[in-house]
Amino acid sequence: MLIAGLSVNALAQTSTASPAPTTASTTPTAAAAKPANGGSNSANSTISELQQLMQSQGVSELRTTYNGNYGASQLFKPDSRTYYVALFQQKNFWRVVKTMSETQAEQVYKNFVRQTEKLAEVDIRRIKLEADKQYTEQLIAAQETRLNALQNDLVVQQQQEQNVSVQQDQARQQAQLLSSKQQAASSELQGLQNRIRTLEAQQTVLDSSNFGGAKTIKK
Repeated sequence: MLIAGLSVNALAQTSTASPAPTTASTTPTAAAAKPANGGSNSANSTISELQQLMQSQGVSELRTTYNGNYGASQLFKPDSRTYYVALFQQKNFWRVVKTMSETQAEQVYKNFVRQTEKLAEVDIRRIKLEADKQYTEQLIAAQETRLNALQNDLVVQQQQEQNVSVQQDQARQQAQLLSSKQQAASSELQGLQNRIRTLEAQQTVLDSSNFGGAKTIKK
């Protein structure tokens, strides 16, 4: 796990180790970490020694703890009963402590783990804030989409209401015109019917008169 990852990213590459921030405390017996290519003594550093052992698979990984981009690992060299405790950032060695004391190795490892927790607080907070920001932006985008939809619906509704109002006005005008025409037609019909009744009455009178005259002549 750590050995494979660090072998590829921190050991095979001759990258410079990051300088330790002020929050990282050192133990009295801890060997100071040196950059892999930071100077003429880099080949003799504890970091380079552990790098070589990991490349040759001369150490076994006992435990590793990750916090954000930071990690602490405890490794063991069986043939010499030697412990190596490493502090790293993004799989680049930062500090390495070499000791033959199991007790000291445990103490250093726990100390490194605590350091990773403190160091990772900012990164973890940044990751959470970034996630909150992206989530909020998604909500904003969704709300903007919803707002635009509602605004568009309102525009369509207002336009439709205007169209309906115009149609209603036109329908009322047409109804009034038709009502006037209907009244005129009804009046005309009434007049025609009255004339017809008058003519029919006159015709009846004439028929009666003619019928009466014909009877008198026959006698």
